[in-house]
Amino acid sequence: MSAPGPTARRRRRAAVLAAALACSALLTGPGPAAARGAPPSPSPPVSGGVPRLDWSPCKPGSPWDCATAKVPLDHAAPAGRTIDLAVVRRQATDPGRRVGTLFVNPGGPGGPGTVQVPQNYDSFPKEVRERFDIVSWDPRGIGNSTAVNCFETAEEAKAWAARPPGGFPVGAQERKAWTDAYADLGRLCEKRDPDLLRHVSTADTARDLDLLRRSVGEPQLNYLGVSYGTILGATYANLFPGNVRAMVLDSNIDPQAWTNGTSRGEPRTTTFLRMGSDRTAAATLDRFLTLCGSAPATRCAFSAGSPEATREKFDRLMQQLREHPVGPWTYARTVADTVQGLYIVGVWPALAGRLQELSQGRAPKPAVYPPPPPVAEPNPYLGDEQAAAVWCSDSPNPRDPAAYRGLEEDSARRAGDAGRFWTWAAEACATWPARSAAGYDGPWDRPTARPVLVIGTRYDPSTPYAGAEAMARELADARLLTNDGYGHTALFNNASSCISAYESRYLVDGTLPPPGTVCRPDRVPFT
Repeated sequence: MSAPGPTARRRRRAAVLAAALACSALLTGPGPAAARGAPPSPSPPVSGGVPRLDWSPCKPGSPWDCATAKVPLDHAAPAGRTIDLAVVRRQATDPGRRVGTLFVNPGGPGGPGTVQVPQNYDSFPKEVRERFDIVSWDPRGIGNSTAVNCFETAEEAKAWAARPPGGFPVGAQERKAWTDAYADLGRLCEKRDPDLLRHVSTADTARDLDLLRRSVGEPQLNYLGVSYGTILGATYANLFPGNVRAMVLDSNIDPQAWTNGTSRGEPRTTTFLRMGSDRTAAATLDRFLTLCGSAPATRCAFSAGSPEATREKFDRLMQQLREHPVGPWTYARTVADTVQGLYIVGVWPALAGRLQELSQGRAPKPAVYPPPPPVAEPNPYLGDEQAAAVWCSDSPNPRDPAAYRGLEEDSARRAGDAGRFWTWAAEACATWPARSAAGYDGPWDRPTARPVLVIGTRYDPSTPYAGAEAMARELADARLLTNDGYGHTALFNNASSCISAYESRYLVDGTLPPPGTVCRPDRVPFT
């Protein structure tokens, strides 16, 4: 649950689960929708099945080192098939004061850490960059690692991607096109590599992470996980509780929402709706419109002079787009763009500008993306099937495509337009063919060697603050730090020096913030 998507090459549709959830503030430019070339030859494992990481610069002159690790497809059968993990590292900038290695998962599922972490390196607190080697990886099934790819050619992937309507389906015809497209995607994936589909669970990745920890020689894990990375962190903490030295979980998924609690029957609703993503997106949108309407148009282009007038202006725009799209900007595409545009506060002015252009009947200009990071493969293939492979095999969602229409209307009654977006974000799971062979669904309260730091943001369009409260309750020993601010993740919004200071202190020497600590952003949007 992160920024508008792990990379800009992902289409902005609700069903692109990683786009909804992967935490990436800065986006690389569009890349070809094709399978990448062969990865570097992986290093053979050392004794005990621990992969050896043979680091070398990702590109000549790059500050990032790359390596490829070989791990078992099935950790219960380590002598069987192996897969590759793409790994990146940036060494501590003050090696004389180095604490150790910090592993980072930037969200998803589907976030390619080898791209997103280098892209967002400056978001990490200065002291963290000084004192830790920062390491990330593309989880199994994703990006530059052994990846789920259900198409033979780039042309086939492109043809499929044109089938689902943008944003979410509106009307019976679009709903049929949507559900048929994702049913076909599941069938294609099952034919290509059914064994891989059964072994891309969060628990599989947590076991990979413990092998990577051992590969770099760390006796215990230092970890920072954002969004989906919080469920990965919580899973690791309960599979390997004695191995936790420091763990920061930022923008949390409620573990009970992820697993559907103790229920073993057909789930009544989706993971996102159990989490409350619809409600928190609606609350964040309302806050965006309130702050915009409280500012002059010179600071927020969509301002109508007051919060109430700005909310009414937004509602009128949505109704207009239902009846008269502006070029490719349909109602559903605009809702999806709005929700995803709320992820990063720094782009709120740009979001307001797009809404203003649409309100005047003009299609917004294409986005301008920053240059790719200096890594070997900055534009890996990131098809919808990669996020779905993890999400749908791990977390229960309704299996009847027809159920999503009723869920959409229920969510829209409580959360408005955002409810429609978040309902359809999980529909790919209705017809997904695989369930994880080695998943983890609790318990979540195994005592860890050290306490965990949980960070929650009040106005988050994806993971509600209640998810952080739930995570802090579920874990055996955790301290909640509140970010009384905006956007998805405190890390990638980089908006509170208070949060950064507490996070750095905890990672360096284990000092937790006092109970009940609340941090505020350094700057309020549009001021």
